[in-house]
Amino acid sequence: MLKAVIKKRAFEDIVKQIRNLIEKEKFKRGDQLPTERELSETFKVSRATVREAILSLETMKLVDRRQGDGTYVIASSEEALVQPLAASLFHEKDDLIDIFFLRKIIEPEIAQLASGNGTPEEINELEEILKEQEKEVLNGKNPIGTDSEFHHLMARMARNRILERLLLALYDLLSKTRERYLQTEERKQKSLLGHQEILNAIKKRDGPGARQAMRRHLEEVEHILFNKKKGGGKRSSIPMEESRHNIKV
Repeated sequence: MLKAVIKKRAFEDIVKQIRNLIEKEKFKRGDQLPTERELSETFKVSRATVREAILSLETMKLVDRRQGDGTYVIASSEEALVQPLAASLFHEKDDLIDIFFLRKIIEPEIAQLASGNGTPEEINELEEILKEQEKEVLNGKNPIGTDSEFHHLMARMARNRILERLLLALYDLLSKTRERYLQTEERKQKSLLGHQEILNAIKKRDGPGARQAMRRHLEEVEHILFNKKKGGGKRSSIPMEESRHNIKV
C-alpha cells in the first residue's frame, strides 16, 4: 500500500552540506571534521542527528570515524561526486557484464576525445605512466595502480566532466574484478600491449584509431572475464556482488 511521504530529515541536509564542502575541497582528504558538539551547535540540531549524518557519510565512504580521535575525511573531491552517482545508477544485483558493457560504450569515446583534447604535457604523462606500468610488470607486481592512472588521465584529457565522473563510478564498481584480471603474467602483458596501442594512436592525434584500440583492449578483457567469444557468444549472468567473490580470472 502507498504511504504518506516522509518529509526530509535534518541529517540528510547535514550530509548534503558536508558532501558539498568535500566536493569544493573546503574539506580535503585527511582533514578532521569538527566535533559532534561543534556540529550540533553549528547546525542547531541534536547530537543524535549529527551522529546519524556522520554514519551516513561513513557508509558512503566519505569519512572515517576513529574511536577516541574524531572523524576524518577519507575521500577526494572527485570521490565525493562519484559515490552518490554510483549509488544512484547501480545496484548490487546488477549483472557485472551489463556494467562492463557500459564501459565499452564510454571508454572508446573517451580515448577519441583524449586524442584531440589532450595537451602535449598530458600525453607525455601518459607515456610515463606506461613506462612505470612496464617496470611493474617486469618486476612481477600487479600494475592495478598504474593501469587505473592510465585510464583516469585519459578521462581528464577528454575534457568532459560527466564522462569522467561516470568512468570513475564504473571503475569503483569493477575494481575487484580488474585486480583479478591483472593477476597472471600473460594478462599483464596483454594489458600493457593494449595501452601501448591506445597511446600510439593518441600521440598521432588519430581519434578513430584511439577509439578502435580502446575497443580492442576492452574486448580482450571482456573475453577473459566472461569467457565470451569476440563479437558475441556466451554471456555470463552473474550479479555484480557475487561476481566480485566468485569470478576466477
